[in-house]
Amino acid sequence: MNTYTLAGRAVPRIGFGAMQLVGHRPVPRERAVAVLRRAVERGVTHIDTAEFYGDGAVNALIRDTLAPYPDELLLATKVGAVRSGGTLAAAQRPAELRAQVEANLASLSVERLGVVNVRRADAPPGIIATGEQQVPLDDQLAELITLRDNGKIGGIGLSNVDAAQLEGALPAGIACVQNSHSVLDRAAEPVLDLCRAHAIAWVPFCPLGSAFAGHPKVADDPVVREVAATLGATPAQVGLAWLLARYEGTLLIAGTTDPAHLDENLAAGDLVLDERSLARLDTLGAA
Repeated sequence: MNTYTLAGRAVPRIGFGAMQLVGHRPVPRERAVAVLRRAVERGVTHIDTAEFYGDGAVNALIRDTLAPYPDELLLATKVGAVRSGGTLAAAQRPAELRAQVEANLASLSVERLGVVNVRRADAPPGIIATGEQQVPLDDQLAELITLRDNGKIGGIGLSNVDAAQLEGALPAGIACVQNSHSVLDRAAEPVLDLCRAHAIAWVPFCPLGSAFAGHPKVADDPVVREVAATLGATPAQVGLAWLLARYEGTLLIAGTTDPAHLDENLAAGDLVLDERSLARLDTLGAA
């Protein structure tokens, strides 16, 4: 599998997003464990998680399944939100970010996090910051830089940001950007262009769509399905392969609770989209 540098380390371009392992739909623990183990066995070294996924349950599952961690494994987490009474709430203030970093360190049982992404809450999807939670990004970065200098963070990432925010944050040394992006959802193209220009890893979330409004399911699109049939692939594989083809720094973190589906996602890294297929797909979701 091809690699790209994330926080100073080469990782395969297809990683694993752990959010679904403990979600709204109950997942048998043995199945979640099997998926995690399968991912590592197949060479995945970039796992994306967060303390607020399942109120710490996802991190605990990762720790119980994979610790002691292989040296090559990079654990990336997100901060900027907390679970409060079962509801996700913004937690954007610098002191709250520090507390969330400490909580991730404890629940994952590590002394250093490979990457910490600050999840901004300025715009959809998901939570929106109001009142005292409307915090300047510079204040957040100052806190994360201190944590990085203290050795608790390997790299600083941004999530759900616009191009102006990324440009202003460049002096902080940004390891990656996580924004919603798919063949059908192209609103973040200006941010992707900046990542290309500065060789920053691009980690699209909702790469195949989601239940969020404005995030159509990639696998349901008729053009995607036609291309998949022509290439003998699944629509999901076509959607993932399109993302990989557009920027060498794209790192996928598609999640699943099914080991077979995991294998299909990993196989997308071997799918070559011919020029005609790329041209057809490139017209989808374009502004």
